[in-house]
Amino acid sequence: MSDSAMENKLHSQWARIRGLLRKEFGEAAFRSWLKPLTFEGCANGEVRITVPTRFMRDWIVSNYAERICTLWCEENADIFSVEILVHQTRQQSTSDSASDIHAPEASPPGHGETTDSSGIAAAGHIEENSASSDWQKDIGAPLDPYYTFSNFVVGKPNELAFAAARRVAESDHVPFNPLFLYGGVGLGKTHLMHALAWHIHLRTPGRRVIYLSAEQFMYQFVRALRFKNTMAFKDSFRSVDVLMVDDVQFISGKDSTQEEFFHTFNALVDQNRQIVISADKSPSDLEGIEERMRSRLGWGLVADIHPTTYELRLGILQSKAESLKAEIPPKVLEFLAHKITSNVRELEGALNRIIAHATLVGRPVSLESSQEVMHDLLRVSDRRVTIEQIQKRVAVHFNIKLSEMSSARRARAVARPRQVAMYLAKQLTSRSLPEIGRKFGNRDHTTVMHAVRKVDELRTSDNSFNEDVELLRRMLEG
Repeated sequence: MSDSAMENKLHSQWARIRGLLRKEFGEAAFRSWLKPLTFEGCANGEVRITVPTRFMRDWIVSNYAERICTLWCEENADIFSVEILVHQTRQQSTSDSASDIHAPEASPPGHGETTDSSGIAAAGHIEENSASSDWQKDIGAPLDPYYTFSNFVVGKPNELAFAAARRVAESDHVPFNPLFLYGGVGLGKTHLMHALAWHIHLRTPGRRVIYLSAEQFMYQFVRALRFKNTMAFKDSFRSVDVLMVDDVQFISGKDSTQEEFFHTFNALVDQNRQIVISADKSPSDLEGIEERMRSRLGWGLVADIHPTTYELRLGILQSKAESLKAEIPPKVLEFLAHKITSNVRELEGALNRIIAHATLVGRPVSLESSQEVMHDLLRVSDRRVTIEQIQKRVAVHFNIKLSEMSSARRARAVARPRQVAMYLAKQLTSRSLPEIGRKFGNRDHTTVMHAVRKVDELRTSDNSFNEDVELLRRMLEG
C-alpha cells in the first residue's frame, strides 16, 4: 500500500473513532475536549495526536486517553499506542509536551504536579527556571467540569450575578474590578466562579487564571513563610491575569493573611488584572476584615445572589434531571421545588437520592416513592423556621399587631419586639441581612445589624429580657 493510501486509511479510521467518541461521551464533552484533537500521523505502530494546550493534554490523558487507545487498536491491529502532544506554538521541550498513553503521568486538574495552578493557567507563559514555576503548578484548586455557564439556571434571584460573570469572562479588558459575588450557602457562587474560569480558558487559553478558596490562599501564604519562599509566593499570585478567591470571609481575623491579600489585590489592580471574589456577605458586612480591605472589595461591581424562588428551583431540577438523562414525573419535581427551599445543593442532593434509589431498587420514580425516600429531609424542611413564623410568634408574645413588624412606628413598645424578631430571624434562618430587612418593611440591612447588636447587649444586661428571647427561640425551634 502506498504512503498516501495508508495516510488516507488512517484518517478514515480517525474519523470513525471521533464519531464513536462523540456518541459515547456526549455532545457537550466532545465539543469541549475531544473536538480539538488533531491526528498528526503514525510511525512504528504509534499514533500521534495533538491538542492546543498543555492543560487540555493533561485532561485528555487523565480522562479519555485509555479509551482512545482502545478504539484505535480495535480499528487497526497494527496500532499499539497513542501519544498526546501539545501543538508546538512556542519553544517547548518534547518531554514537557508529550505524554504516552500507556504510562500517563498527568492527572486531573488540581490533583497533580503536571497541571498548571488550578488546571487553568497556561504553563507556557512561565519560565521553567523561574522561582515561581513550582509554586504556580499547585497553588490553585481543581475546577468541576459540570460547573459551566450552560449548566447554570438563570432566574431573577441570580440574573445580575450571572450577567456580570459572563461579562468578565467574555471581555478582553477589565469591565469592573473586582467582581464581588455574595449570597447564602448553596446559591451558586462557586458554580459561577468555576464557569467563569472555564469560559476564559476555552476562549483565551493563553490567559493565566488562578482559582482557589481564601483558606487555600492562607495555607499557601503560611507555607511560604515556613519555607522562607515568600518571593515565589508573591510572584505566583501577582503574575496572573485573573485571580479568583472563593469564600473570602474565611480570612477574617487573620491579620497577616489579610495584609498579604491586601497587597496582592492592589498589585493586580495596578496592573489592570481581573479579580473575582465571593463571600457570604457584602463587603460592608464582612466582620473581622479591615476597613481598608472592605473598601477595596466594594470598588467594582457587587452582585447579590438572592435565595431561590419556586420557579428557579423547578428550573434547576428540570435541568439537572435532563443532564442525568433521568425520567422524573413533573409532579415529583414540583413537589421537591415546593418543599426544599433552603439552597440548591440540598435540592440537587434530594434529586440525586431519588434517582439513586430508583436505580438501585429497580422501581420507577413516583410521588409516593419520593416522599418515602425523602422523609427525613422533608421532616427537617417542615421544621425549618420562616421569618413570617417568627414575626407572628413575637407579635403574639409582646401583644402587638403583626402589621407593626413592617410599620414605620418607632415607639419602644413596637420597636423592641421588631428588633427581637429581626434578631431571631438572623439566628434561626439562613436569610441574608438584606433579605431580612426586606421582610420588615424594606428596611436597610444596617437596621438589622443594629437590632442584632442591641438584642445581644440587652440579653447580657437584662435577665428578664434574656428569658423572653430564649423562650421564643425554644418555641420556634420546637
